[in-house]
This record gives sequence, C-alpha cells and structure tokens, in this order.
Amino acid sequence: MEKESLLNYLYRFFDIIVLLFIVFDFGYDFEENYNSPHVIGLIILSFALLGFNLFKLIKYKFKSNKKVALVNITLISTVLFISLIVAILNLDFSCNYILQRVKPILEGGLILYFLIRLLVLVRHIYDIYFNPAIVFVGSFMILGLSGAFLLMLPSATNNGISFTNAIFTAISAVCVTGLAVVDTANDFTAVGQSIILVLIQLGGIGILTFTSFFAFFFRGSSSFKEGLNTKDFIAHEGLKDVFRAALNVVIFTLSVEFIGAVFIYFSILDNASIDNKFFFSLFHSISAFCNAGFSIFSSGLFEESIRFDYLFQWIIMTLIVFGGLGHNIVFNFYQYIKTYVLEFFDKKRIHKQVSIITINTKLVLYTTVLLLGVGFVFLYISEYNNTLQIHDTAFGKITNAAFNSVTPRTAGFNTVDFTQFTVPSLLFIIFLMWIGASPASTGGGIKTTTFALATLNIFAVAMGRSRIQFLGRRVTSESTSRAFAILCISLIVIGIAIMALLIFEPKDTPLLTVVFECFSAYSTVGLSLNFTPTLTEPSKYVIIATMFIGRIGMLNLMVGVLRRLNHQFYEYPKENILIN
Repeated sequence: MEKESLLNYLYRFFDIIVLLFIVFDFGYDFEENYNSPHVIGLIILSFALLGFNLFKLIKYKFKSNKKVALVNITLISTVLFISLIVAILNLDFSCNYILQRVKPILEGGLILYFLIRLLVLVRHIYDIYFNPAIVFVGSFMILGLSGAFLLMLPSATNNGISFTNAIFTAISAVCVTGLAVVDTANDFTAVGQSIILVLIQLGGIGILTFTSFFAFFFRGSSSFKEGLNTKDFIAHEGLKDVFRAALNVVIFTLSVEFIGAVFIYFSILDNASIDNKFFFSLFHSISAFCNAGFSIFSSGLFEESIRFDYLFQWIIMTLIVFGGLGHNIVFNFYQYIKTYVLEFFDKKRIHKQVSIITINTKLVLYTTVLLLGVGFVFLYISEYNNTLQIHDTAFGKITNAAFNSVTPRTAGFNTVDFTQFTVPSLLFIIFLMWIGASPASTGGGIKTTTFALATLNIFAVAMGRSRIQFLGRRVTSESTSRAFAILCISLIVIGIAIMALLIFEPKDTPLLTVVFECFSAYSTVGLSLNFTPTLTEPSKYVIIATMFIGRIGMLNLMVGVLRRLNHQFYEYPKENILIN
C-alpha cells in the first residue's frame, strides 16, 4: 500500500507537469513554441509518461489500477506512433517543419490524457464526499471557474478579457445558456472558441455522466456512491445498470452530434463566407444538441450569409428537439421499436402485457408537440406582417416561424432580430422559455412535465379529484409536490433577478427587456433583446447567478443542504388551510 501511495503522489506530480505544459502551450501564443526546445519537451514528457505508466502496470496490484495504466499506455503509445509516422513522411523537409507537424498530435494526446486523469480525480472526490446534490452543484461550479481562468489566457482572446466577462462566458457555456457579454466570433480566437465548445459539451451532458462513462469503460464497474450521484443526473430509476445507461447517454450524444455535424457540413459547402467549415459544423452541432445557443457568427444565425439557408435551419431545429427531448424518451422509443421488430419476425414470442412506452414519455411528447404546434401557429400569425415579411416564399415563412417556436425551448439561436418582434410575440416567447425542455435533457426551464402536471392538477382539483390521472395511470403525490415546488422557486428566483436588475440598471431601462433577459437566463435559453452586452458589472453577476441556479435547479441545492438522513417515523395531526 505504501508503494502504491508513493506512485499516486508521483502520478499527481506528472498530472501537474502535463497541466502546466498544456496551459503554457495553448495559453501563451509564442512563435517560438514551434522551435525545437518546446516540442522536444513535449516528446520527453510523453516518453516519461509512457515509462511511468509501464512501471505502474508492473507494480500495481489491483486489476482496476492496472486497467487504467494500460489505457494510458495505449493512448500515449498511439500518439507517439502517429507522430513517428508523420515525421517519417516529412523527412524531406526541415527539422522545424517536422516539429510543427508533430506538435498538434502531441498536444492532442496530452490533452486527452489530462482529461482522463481529471475524470479519475472527480471520481475520487465521490468517495471522499458523499452528497449527490452537492457534488452535482460543485461539479458545475468547478467547471465554470476552470473555464473562466482558461478563457483569460492570452491566446484565448484577441484583445484580452476581464474576469467578470470570462466567468460570465464560462458559466453561460457550462449552463448551456448562450447569453454573451462579448462577441464570441470576434473577441475569441480559435483556442477560446474551442474552450467554450468543451465547456458546452461537458455542461450539456454533465461531467458526472462523463465520469461514470470513463469509469465503466475503463474499469467495468463503479462505486455505489458514484451510482447514486449519476442516477439522479441521467434520471435513471434505481441503481441497476446505471453505469451502462451513462455509457449509452454518452454514445448517443456523441453519435447525434457527429451526424448533425455531417449534415451541417454538406448544407454549407457552397457558403463562401465560412472559412473553416469543419469547425463551424462541429461547433453548431454540439451547441444545437446541447441547447446552448452559442454561434461563431457575430449576429448568430441572423447572419446575412446564412439567414435564408432553410435546410441548415431545419438541421439545427432537429438537433435542438433531440437534445430537448432527452435521452430517456429516445431510448424508450428505441426499446419499443426493438420489441415490435422482434415480435414481428418471431411470431412465437409472447407479447409483453406491460406498456413499453412509459407515461412519462407520452406526457413529454404530447406536451412538446402541443407547445411547438401552438407556438408555430401563434408566431406565424403574429409575425406574418412583421419579421416574416423578409422571407419571399411560403416555405421560408414556415421555416422561420417553426424555428422561432423551437428555439425558445432553451436553444437560444436567433434567425431574426428579436428587438423587432411585436409585444405579444415577446410575451409568448417568454412563456415558452419559462417552460423550457424536458427532464434529463440538455435544456433548462421548469420542464414540460412540470408544466403538464401543474395543468393536469388544475383540472383534477376542479373536478374534485385528490389525485392526477392521465391515460389510465395515477401520478404520485410526490411528483405533483415537486412540480409545484419547482414552479414557485422559478418565479421567486426570476422575480428577485428582475428587481435586482431594475436596481442596478439605469432608470430608463424598459421593464419588458429586463423581464425577457431574466427569463432567458433562468431557463438557460440565451435569447436576448441586445441587453446583455450593455449590463453593468453588478447586473452581470445577477445574471450569472440566475443562469447557474436555473441550470442546477434551486430545489436540487436545497435538497442537498436540507435533507436529513434520519427520517422521522411519526406524523402530526392534520388540519386544513383555507386557500380560496
């Protein structure tokens, strides 16, 4: 055990060295970074890591530790082998040119190595401190602060950035909001945009899910505590197969994002205004699926070169809907189709009497379709003689109205200037933003199921029923109580944010603008009436707190702080309270 402890200390020492190299390499953009000493240092560090992991593989006693060491060896060996092949293929060129070609490969390998080590560290934290809600909140906080410091590195921006703007951007990315106080396209370099993209991905799918994915992938199992942490975030009932579910979530997310990026790439091939089409496609695919709303166009999707690209907009809408529905809904339908196909080809199979499509899936789908349909019709009628006039064809008008119905579902992309919307349209969009996406999705808001349960409860009370009934099922009282708690908390937080902004902002600031911005921040939407870039310093921190609370959920934080492990096995006498 003492030998293994010493190895762990050495392991952390190497982690710090790798981190320093990565920060120096990407954070400080010096031309001499391509010179021999810098790249040779990367090569020496790679060989040192390879040797150390080989030593660990021999000395470690536990199979799980050996497996992690083997994965590290495989990764570093692959990076060095690819670097060697690239060097051999370029032997006819100068030494500096060869090092320049090898450098990105070594950098990519070291970044991936460090990310794996970081996830192992997060997993170790699970074992030290156990409170699923606090760990969940803490992971977003640490990720946001780390992202802020990375965005402050010299090579991440063109003209520097203050800590307030950096933390605002990082929290907006981690909370997949999309509100921006600086221009993502012009103020951030390719390095800064890449950092934002990584923050969006980790924030959208959840660092806890990624951690469980790596734990299951590398070790084949995870701890009981980690299972409790992960099951709440991915909305998995029980602890059975929770890690396999996390594995499926990661694979599903990356697969949809990859397919979306391919479709986007081919839809913009003829667009000469986009220089790096590959990065553009990847960035917008991840941003759309994670419902983040970030774009590397200054005007968002309202950019003149892409404003009338309707195929591109339908691809973005599809990614937004898939991300907003949540993996549980998609997996539920996959299970239904799989069972149907097996029973169709195998007539001897006994049909399961239990309904495969869950009541949660039906509630989410009905609510989503209703909101999207009503939103499309309302905005088409309301904006027909306003913002839709710039579209000459009926298909263009339909696409734009549909897009503006989908994007308030916490996506935050804009194909129009929202300051030109009529007041009824803005009020309806605020309503859509407040509801948001579905549970266990990449979106925010109070969620479709919360809104649906609140609506069903109104009818249940009006009809004198003590329980909510829906499609032959009875909804538990716990779900109803949680829904109304989320409703109340959302309105309280948004109300406090509105009052704070009215205090900190100039007196002539329009109330509707402030309300729109606060609802957008809490529901992690990212739509704006061009008010966010003009915020004062205190107001920026108000929006930061609102975005953070909206993403993690105040109820989750309160449960983590106030829940007692020792339950009280007694009840007080009942007494009715007058409501009306």
